[in-house]
Amino acid sequence: MPWAQAQSLPQTAQPPSVFFEDFHAANWNELAARGWMVRDAKGHPGVPGARWGAGQVSLVPQGGGKAWLRLDAQTDGTPEGTAQAQVCQQRKFFRGTYAARVKFSDRPVSGADGDPVIQAFYSVAPLKHYFDPEFSEVDWEYLPNGGWGSTETRLYGLSWQTVRLDPWLSFNSSKEAPGALAEDAGHDGWHVLVMQVDEQAVRMFIDGRLHAEHRGRNVPVVPMSINFNLWFSPSSLLPASPQPRRWQQHIDWVVHVKDAQWDAERVLAQVKAWRSEGRHHLDSVPASGLSSECRF
Repeated sequence: MPWAQAQSLPQTAQPPSVFFEDFHAANWNELAARGWMVRDAKGHPGVPGARWGAGQVSLVPQGGGKAWLRLDAQTDGTPEGTAQAQVCQQRKFFRGTYAARVKFSDRPVSGADGDPVIQAFYSVAPLKHYFDPEFSEVDWEYLPNGGWGSTETRLYGLSWQTVRLDPWLSFNSSKEAPGALAEDAGHDGWHVLVMQVDEQAVRMFIDGRLHAEHRGRNVPVVPMSINFNLWFSPSSLLPASPQPRRWQQHIDWVVHVKDAQWDAERVLAQVKAWRSEGRHHLDSVPASGLSSECRF
């Protein structure tokens, strides 16, 4: 059964703590009031010196009262000509289910193809210092043109324990899916990404298929924020050129269910039910009391 056409399941009572966002809003100020932030701070990841900012983020209205969040990134091969995009939700999510419907792209919307662009959906806690023992991160990264030292097209599912940025040394569990993301799907297009986090393991699913399971020290230990970003691996950019290469990433919706393990089918059925009720945003996940930043 195609995921985009999943039928409604019998509904149980709404869980006590859930976050749902489908980006149906009049403007960004409305989303900001819901806890969303746009990154404007320079730094890791991506091209050193590249800019981040509100100009890289927009809402794209769709029919039927829907909207997509769009991230734009572009580069002309130079740091000053490179712009990257990131949006973040508050740092208050920990164990449970994270899910999002994300559109990956295999090629730029304009300019030459070939730059190592990285399209990501992830949860993360701040790295207070190198090898911070409380650093936590779980993320999906799609690399249509390679990156991270390889030219291979691949999808990463990672769960992090800690890291040193410079010189780079990381401790994580990762699983790569080279080539096609699924037997019946190419790289380009919409996918439902799910991350289930409990005390013992992180399980990652794409379109309902198990991609990876990570255990041990790479399981998150502190609350995290929810993030989407679009950036370029700093090595192997195409040569500088007068015409920038522009990439886009789209997000239809994102869900977190606190302390519950939902599969993709249940998430899809619940999103369909919320939308049929005219709901575009729900947030009953308690505040953590932790500061929220958008810079990593």
